[in-house]
Amino acid sequence: MKWRNQLLALVCLVAFGALGVVYFQHWVIRKPFGIILFVGEGLSPARLAPTRTYAAGAGTRLNMDLMPYAALVMNYSKDFAAPDQAAAATAIATGERVTNRALAVNSDGKPLKNIVELAREHGRAIGLVTDTKLTDLTSAAFYAHTPEPNDTEKIAADFVDRGNIDIAMGGGAAQFIPATKGGERQDTRDLLLELRGNGFDIVRTRTDLEAVPAWRRPKLFGIFNNDDLAFANQVGQRGQQPSLSDMVRRAIQLLQYNSGGYLLVVDAGLMRKAAEENNGERTLSQTLELDRAVGIARSYGGEKATIIVCGDVAIGGLKLNGFPFRKDSGIALLGFNSAGQPWITWATGPNGGKSYGAAKIPGKEEENPSKQPQTEQPEPAAFYSKSALVTVEDVVAFGNGPGTDTLQGVVESTAVFNILRGEL
Repeated sequence: MKWRNQLLALVCLVAFGALGVVYFQHWVIRKPFGIILFVGEGLSPARLAPTRTYAAGAGTRLNMDLMPYAALVMNYSKDFAAPDQAAAATAIATGERVTNRALAVNSDGKPLKNIVELAREHGRAIGLVTDTKLTDLTSAAFYAHTPEPNDTEKIAADFVDRGNIDIAMGGGAAQFIPATKGGERQDTRDLLLELRGNGFDIVRTRTDLEAVPAWRRPKLFGIFNNDDLAFANQVGQRGQQPSLSDMVRRAIQLLQYNSGGYLLVVDAGLMRKAAEENNGERTLSQTLELDRAVGIARSYGGEKATIIVCGDVAIGGLKLNGFPFRKDSGIALLGFNSAGQPWITWATGPNGGKSYGAAKIPGKEEENPSKQPQTEQPEPAAFYSKSALVTVEDVVAFGNGPGTDTLQGVVESTAVFNILRGEL
């Protein structure tokens, strides 16, 4: 009789365990440990084919192409058919459409809760990486709230005062240092000194970044230039600056030691800067920089991480024209073809040949002699504007990992926030 009771107890125990496993697999929502968001500034569908071709020929597959889910993203603002940088970033960061020039605030000027603040409430460590200034509007939408997007002093102060970011890397040191110490702040606050007092390690070079032990508690502020970081093809200026891939890799290595998981936001902003200047080579090479960083994130974050790559707004109307050979790539696509026609053209921008209305094409006598001379010739644009204009067109989003299966067909730009919030 005793052995029968023992056998019955064993059967009940096994059955209970099996039911527990089934319950866990089918009813318990398991959240991803790592959540990584890439914002590619200017990443529209029209950018993809030229980038593939520039990389290694028309048949090349990008890391983004290998992600299982993709969607077109509608990206209007509350008052215009095309959002400006602040409104586009706010829709992604907060899930709310706002008017142009509003940075993470509603029509009454009240702060909108962003995905970083929500992730913080869920116990996640937070990382922010950019190849432009950390106070640039796309990055700032994830930590600052202001109806005045040009107020970089307040934006930088918000970063320190709100204290929601554990690891930050990028440029823009001048916005964190007072003018009396060589920076641009007109108040007396030395924000780098305050960050150090708050327990942050301040690193200024790629060598310093690589020397940070991977096992340390994430509390790092990497500021690698007074302005934006250098473009990929500016080898001399880039010497001691980390690449976007370097920063993404180190951020993941440091953030993964938080037991509650992490959220990493990556802003690829130099893509926008290059496009605004009608510089096709830099635009495509910076898009490849983004793609390499995506590959690093998938490798270091793992297949179970939620990774989203999305554009914010299309810029300039870049086109790769004519009939380049299938395996043409790199510099073979720059300049002019054998018939004297440009391979790359733009719709609008500073290299435009025509203008109407108030816009004027600056002549040589109007050029600023103090401006740095350009070492590269921008491609021609159809119409002149001081900076290439945003265009009314969809951008694109790619996804991999839990929650991203909703990236199919056509979605609103606010859907990116909803996906991320659902995986916290």
